[in-house]
Order: sequence, then C-alpha cells, then structure tokens
Amino acid sequence: MSYDWIFALIGFIIMIGVLGGIGIEKPRGMSVKMWCVGYLAVALVFDALVVLGLVGQLGWLNNLLIGLSAGAATGLAIHVMHHINEENVNPTIMG
Repeated sequence: MSYDWIFALIGFIIMIGVLGGIGIEKPRGMSVKMWCVGYLAVALVFDALVVLGLVGQLGWLNNLLIGLSAGAATGLAIHVMHHINEENVNPTIMG
C-alpha cells in the first residue's frame, strides 16, 4: 500500500491550518505588516523545503510538498473568492 497520499493530505492540512491561523482573508490579531511578514515566512520556508526535497530526492518530503501546494492553492482560492464577493457587493470602475 502506498502512503504517498497520506503525506500529501498531511501537507494540505498543515498549509490550510497555517494560512487559516494567520488569516486567509484578513489578519487575525496582527497588523497588516505582520500578516504580510507571516505570508513571506510561509513562502520562504516552502521554497527551502522544495530545494531540500529536490536535492535530497526525499520522496516523502516531495509528497508533503504536493499537499502543501494544494493547501496554498486552496488558501489563495478562498482569498480571491473573498475579493470577488466584495466586488459583487461594491463594484469599482477600473480603467
């Protein structure tokens, strides 16, 4: 039995948890600057893990990174949907 999907699921849960903890749509109990620093830290740690996983050929870490990527993409989708909903309520004229 392959446990690859378990590592991917764990990565997904970790990323959604981290992004939910700092706030996907708006900062949770912190300034916007600290919120941005939190997102920057997530990105830098993710980048370091990708290099480690690729250089070290660590299959379990690469599967975890697949889950982390899916969690990050889902977090981005939630964030963007929030902006779409705001735009539907208060449309702005672009251009």
